[in-house]
Amino acid sequence: MQIHWFPGHMNKARKEIKQIMPRIDVVIEILDARCPDTASSPLLAELRGDKPVLRLLSKSDLADPNTTKAWVNELTDGKTQVQAIINGQKNLRKQVVDWTKAMAPKRGNMIKPLRLLVVGIPNVGKSTLINTLVGKKIAKVGDEPAVTKGQQKVALADGVFIHDTPGVTWPKPKSIESGFRLAAAGSIRDTAMEYSDVAMFLVDYLQQAYPALLEKRYGVDISGDADEVIHRVGEKRGTITDGEVDFTKASEAIVRDFRTGRIGRISLEHPAKEVPFRFAPPPEEEEV
Repeated sequence: MQIHWFPGHMNKARKEIKQIMPRIDVVIEILDARCPDTASSPLLAELRGDKPVLRLLSKSDLADPNTTKAWVNELTDGKTQVQAIINGQKNLRKQVVDWTKAMAPKRGNMIKPLRLLVVGIPNVGKSTLINTLVGKKIAKVGDEPAVTKGQQKVALADGVFIHDTPGVTWPKPKSIESGFRLAAAGSIRDTAMEYSDVAMFLVDYLQQAYPALLEKRYGVDISGDADEVIHRVGEKRGTITDGEVDFTKASEAIVRDFRTGRIGRISLEHPAKEVPFRFAPPPEEEEV
């Protein structure tokens, strides 16, 4: 399964970002802490140029804390500051304003307001951050990608303007495994993926990187191929249809457990450790 998902409004957002970027002082890029490299869009990197960037690793409470620390060190450079955040954390609004003002010290008043652009892939926590910064709900929040469809500009009381945009992906994931990471994290619509393929990718990864968490969560033998493990999970959980294990339902349960942190705090990639990509999805059938 090769994952492709680039709705028309995202292409429009890319054009809007290109137009507005010259008037922006600091770019805030929201990245999923579980897969920050995968979640960093090459389109955004191209569009922002040399603008100062504050990278916020969202959902860090779901990610492996040691791996998140490694990513903070890896992604920080001269014009890039990186902070791990939890949506709704105390004083986040003040912290973000302070971080960005320090990156553009000559701006941040009513004469020269600080102009921020919030960007990121779908379902990564942008709307939640916008609502936190403004102090009220102005951006629609959802648990699926592509909730925000249009650009909006919001003024804060302390000389800061925020521009929000729809989540932007790119026409083709960087690699097959990056497509599965995005699907597992919920940044690609479920209708554009197969739960069974994503679950097999997840189980194969967890067998190698987090075997103890996988075994503790499901209480089954985690040896063997990923599809065998999913079948055992289905038997244990009772996801039975017509007397047989419903593989799709069992797969969906595993993906949901990962997304909600029920399996544990898991990162899908590490800057210094490579986990072999052993899962080989079946080839797509050609139309005849």
